[in-house]
Amino acid sequence: MSILVIDVGTSGVRAAVVHPDGTITNEHHIEVLPDSPMAGLVEFDAATMARASLDVARRTLAEVGAVDAVGVATQRASSIVWDRSTGEPLAPGLGWQDLRTVGDCLVLQAEGLRFAPNQSATKFTHLLSLVDPERTRDLCLGTVDSWIIWTLTDGAAHVTDVSNAAVTGLMHADASGWDESILTRLNIPIDAMPRLVDSSGPIAPARALEGAPMICGLAGDQQASLIGQSCVEAGPAKITFGTGGMLDMVVGPNRPSFAGRGSNGSFPIVTWRRGEELVWGLEAIMLSAGTNVEWLRDDLGILDSVADSHTVAAQCDDTDGVVYVPALLGLGTPRWDFGARGALFGLTRGSGRPQIVRAVLEGVAHRGADLVEAAEADSGTSIGTLRIDGGMSANTTFVQALADATGRSVEVSPVLEATTLGAAYLAGLTIGTWSSWDDIAGAWNPRTTVEPARSLDRAQWARAVDRAAQWIPELSALDF
Repeated sequence: MSILVIDVGTSGVRAAVVHPDGTITNEHHIEVLPDSPMAGLVEFDAATMARASLDVARRTLAEVGAVDAVGVATQRASSIVWDRSTGEPLAPGLGWQDLRTVGDCLVLQAEGLRFAPNQSATKFTHLLSLVDPERTRDLCLGTVDSWIIWTLTDGAAHVTDVSNAAVTGLMHADASGWDESILTRLNIPIDAMPRLVDSSGPIAPARALEGAPMICGLAGDQQASLIGQSCVEAGPAKITFGTGGMLDMVVGPNRPSFAGRGSNGSFPIVTWRRGEELVWGLEAIMLSAGTNVEWLRDDLGILDSVADSHTVAAQCDDTDGVVYVPALLGLGTPRWDFGARGALFGLTRGSGRPQIVRAVLEGVAHRGADLVEAAEADSGTSIGTLRIDGGMSANTTFVQALADATGRSVEVSPVLEATTLGAAYLAGLTIGTWSSWDDIAGAWNPRTTVEPARSLDRAQWARAVDRAAQWIPELSALDF
C-alpha cells in the first residue's frame, strides 16, 4: 500500500512515495521561494505553488503508477484568498512570517483580543479588505493546506484539518469549530472559511491526479514532523531545526490549562484529530536556528557551505569562552523578546574562525535546551528523549552540542525532513497500512543516538541572553 505525499514548505514543494516499511522513494522537488518586497513583508505566488504541487505529484505518479492514498503536509498560517468560481488567487499569498498586520494586532489587543501577526486571523481580514472591501463576492479563504486540497480536487473540496485551523486564531478554544463571534469582529464571512475535517480519514478524491486517489491524511508541517518521528504519546518530544526551530510534544486528550501562551512561553496546539480522538500538544519556538549558519556563509563569508560548519567547528575542542546568542530575529520561547538581537561575547585576539563557528552551533543548541526546559515546565511532563530532524540534524558537531546542552539522549531522524513520513502515517492509518498508533510508535528507528559527553555552561548562557535582550526597546515592548 504505497502512499503519495505532497509536502509544501516555506521554500519549496516536494512529492514522494512512502512504502509500508517507511522507506521514501521517487522524490521530486521544485523550489518555490517567497518574496520580501520590503522589510517585514513576506509574500508568495499561490498559483505558482499550485502548479508546482501538481507537477511534482504527477512526475512521481508517472514513475510509480497507482498509489493507494494521498497525504498532504504544509506550512501553517500562510494565507490565501481566491475566487470560488474561477479558482484564481486574487492577491499574493501572505507568508506566515509576514508582519504587515502588527498594527491591527495591537488595535485588537486594546479591545482584549490577542492575535499574533504570524496567525492567519488578521491576514485573512487584510486580504479581504484588499479584494472585497464590501464583502459581497463569493470568495474562499484558506491556509496553504486548504489551497493545495482545492487544487488537488479540482475545486471540489474547500477544507482544512484542525492541526492547521488551530493556529489561525479563529477557532473555539476547545477546537470544536470556527468561533463566529471572532469572525464577525474581524469581518470575515463564515461562508468563505473552509470546512473542518479530520487529520486522518477520507477527505476527497484527488481528481487532478491520474486515478483520482483518495486524500486521507492532512496536517500542518510541525504536527506531521511530530508524527513522522513517532512522538504519538506523551513523553518524547521532537525539535525540527530548519530556518527556525520548533519543539513539539504530545500532551494528551485534554487541552493545556492556558488559553494562549503559557507562563514559560510555549503554546497549545492540536496535534491531530481522528474521528472522536482529538489530541493536544505543546509547541515551543526559536525564531532563528539554521539562519545563523547561513549568516556565517552568506554575510560573513567565513564558511563556503553550511556543511562546512561542522568541519570548521571540529578544529577546536571548545569555544574558548566565546558565546553566541542566536537572536537575529529576536528570541522566542521562553523569552518572547522581538527586540533582542544576535550577539557574540567573550572574543579575544585569539578567537578564530573555529571558535566563532562552534559558538554559533552551541548557541543554537542552548536555545534548543531552552525550548526543552520551557515545554517541560508548561506541560508538567518530563521529556525523557529528544528526537530531531531538519537540516541541522545532519551536523555532527551541532547534535553533540545539543545533547550536551540538554543533558539528554538525542535521537536523529532517519529522514532529514520527517514531515513526509508523518503525512504518510496519517493517510496510512485510514487505509490500513498501519493499524494503530502503537504501530507508528514502534516504527521509530533513529539514524543515530548521541549521548551527552560534557556539560555546557548554562549559567553563562543565561547571562549572555540577558545582555542580548531588549537591544531595540521599541520592539521588545511588543507582546502578542
